Amino acid sequence: MQSVITFFEHINPVVGALLATLFTWFLTALGAGLVFLFKELNRRVLDGMLGFTGGVMIAASFWSLLSPAIEMSAGSGLTKAMPAAIGFLLGALFLYALDQCLPHLHLNFPSNKAEGVSTNWHRTTLLVLAITLHNIPEGLAVGVLFGGAAAGVPAASIAGAVMLAVGIGLQNFPEGLAVAFPLRRNGMSRARSFWYGQLSALVEPVAGVVGAMAVMQMQPLLPYALAFAAGAMIYVVIEEVVPETQLERSTDVATLGFIGGFVIMMMLDVGLG
Repeated sequence: MQSVITFFEHINPVVGALLATLFTWFLTALGAGLVFLFKELNRRVLDGMLGFTGGVMIAASFWSLLSPAIEMSAGSGLTKAMPAAIGFLLGALFLYALDQCLPHLHLNFPSNKAEGVSTNWHRTTLLVLAITLHNIPEGLAVGVLFGGAAAGVPAASIAGAVMLAVGIGLQNFPEGLAVAFPLRRNGMSRARSFWYGQLSALVEPVAGVVGAMAVMQMQPLLPYALAFAAGAMIYVVIEEVVPETQLERSTDVATLGFIGGFVIMMMLDVGLG
């Protein structure tokens, strides 16, 4: 792992953000690729993996994003926490606005539960859009950390950015199969199920590059940008991931998956980042 971190320390941070988020996309595609090997996925396994996803996102939101945002802010007391609070609220409100406007359908929900503006778009399109919304803040978070490290901000490090990408990649794996397998179950071909499963994560490299470039150009925005990504990720977990794991009777498995994801991300970030 140290050799990987050293590699990223010696390349352009925008390129680093691009490579790191391409890695997170690759793991999404890898998860979706399981549709070529298996016809069905056990619902308890899926709920456990989705819970894992939520745990990783919550842990990353604090240790990788909110804590560094507070640490690098000037002042003390409420003044020091203000940039993180503002950024966090803006991130959640941004996802809320997208949620209200962009048509989408959460996994395992019937078509009449589609959210956003009314549309006659196909169920597949709505499912992919839901996961795409999920992935925007993840790519942004990785890019912002790479940009902050390049700007010389002590609280942001290349190692932390790499560990965040690893954690997001781990939770992207179940996201890929969580899209691909329901599509396959509904009669779509394996190839098309895989295509749509990986498609939703292609937004991450774009968001990663945008985040890195923005922070490098406007360094004072870094604490706000980190907290913005955290607020958006927390919004996704509470509004999307958690409800999806509570639809069946395997809520205990989902909860244990959440705990496991949280602990693994915490150890990655604190221990290696």
